[in-house]
Amino acid sequence: MNFPPTVDDRTLARARMMAFVAAVLWSTSGFFAKTAYLADWAPERLCFWRAVFATLILLPLVRAPKFSWLLLPLGISFSLMTTTFLTAMKWGTAANAIWLQCTGPVWMLLVGVLFLGERLRRADVLQMCFAGAGIAVILWFEAQGESLAAVAIALSSGVCYAVVVLILRQLRDFDGTWLIAVCHLTNAIVLAPFALWNQPLPEGMQWPLLIAFGMLQLGLSYVLFARSLRSIPGHEAALIALVEPILVPVWGYLTDGNAPAWWTIVGAALILVGLATTVLRSKPIPPTKVPMAAEVPLASSDKPL
Repeated sequence: MNFPPTVDDRTLARARMMAFVAAVLWSTSGFFAKTAYLADWAPERLCFWRAVFATLILLPLVRAPKFSWLLLPLGISFSLMTTTFLTAMKWGTAANAIWLQCTGPVWMLLVGVLFLGERLRRADVLQMCFAGAGIAVILWFEAQGESLAAVAIALSSGVCYAVVVLILRQLRDFDGTWLIAVCHLTNAIVLAPFALWNQPLPEGMQWPLLIAFGMLQLGLSYVLFARSLRSIPGHEAALIALVEPILVPVWGYLTDGNAPAWWTIVGAALILVGLATTVLRSKPIPPTKVPMAAEVPLASSDKPL
């Protein structure tokens, strides 16, 4: 006999679904960056308008703002991360952009071990080996063509991601909503001169696309993921979030018909194994009522707070 799920079961199922929907929304960066309506837009212009609309939906949700001088380098690093990510996606394939940015934890691990005296675990070694092999596969074959610049930009986005997370470690007691709002606000301010000087305003279908890019792909996704963390542990949510880098190339293919090369798929699979190994072996983070900086992702093209 099948019994109806308990309230707790329903709560868990709803939380997992919210985390999954958040990951799907994050993955739509592959669609928005490749859509024909925005195809001729410079990456910094696209980043600016996305940040503006993301800020508009996130700032009203801030409940506990706190200030620190670290907010400035955090915002600038975040701006570099998002701009290099969208540049890599514009210059190359969505698959290379997202998977090479996912190497950010490897750079963060190297800094922690080499400069911060952190202990190297077996899971860390596995992650570096798999991620390093994935990067090597992609670099080797891309070096034979004309996409090496896009690959280099994507790797630099991963480095910027590592810097963002290292700064967030120092701000772990700050409210996650406040930090993500500050990041997007700083992003908009930094990119405003490049996006507005001698540039026309969006027109026609560009407006709803840009609004959705900021408010849905970044804003609503953050809200859903933050709420999911109230009921499921952080490591489970992080595992669900791995759906994002898998779906980004799918959106890119559906939008411009540019399928990932076989070597990108192989390299991505190796990087995914490294990420999954670390997540599965990580110490569980219990559910929280108010997500803090160390628990809430920034979104992939804009990864975890």
